[in-house]
Amino acid sequence: MKTKKPKKTMQRVARRFAKTSKSVIHLAFRRDKQISVREITKRFAVRQDTLSRMTGFSPRAVAEWASGKKPSAPAKKAFAEMDRLLDALGRLLQPKEVGHWLKEPNPAFDGSTPVQVIERGQIDRIWRMLYYAESGEPG
Repeated sequence: MKTKKPKKTMQRVARRFAKTSKSVIHLAFRRDKQISVREITKRFAVRQDTLSRMTGFSPRAVAEWASGKKPSAPAKKAFAEMDRLLDALGRLLQPKEVGHWLKEPNPAFDGSTPVQVIERGQIDRIWRMLYYAESGEPG
């Protein structure tokens, strides 16, 4: 009677795919690379107070993380989500213009700024707008 070999775990499959794949894996999905507040603020010209409003963490906590203190697990998750959003916006705009765009009232959001939309928990509206802008579908 033959013994069945154990099935490969998803992690091993993902590692093998990452090694053989030529595709670039986004920073948010890498386990080895941490997203730093300083890097996000510099790359997208977003001020720490704006990042604080977008993530829901206090300005003091964001300043501490920018100075090198390690963020908590929920903070890492929030920064990864914001990094993905800002990266997507950076594909449509110049990355340095993203910070300014976040603070400008936008008619697509009924005159609210994108930061206000995120603060209200309606980040899906921004993702939907990005989808329509990138796909070319009328929206």
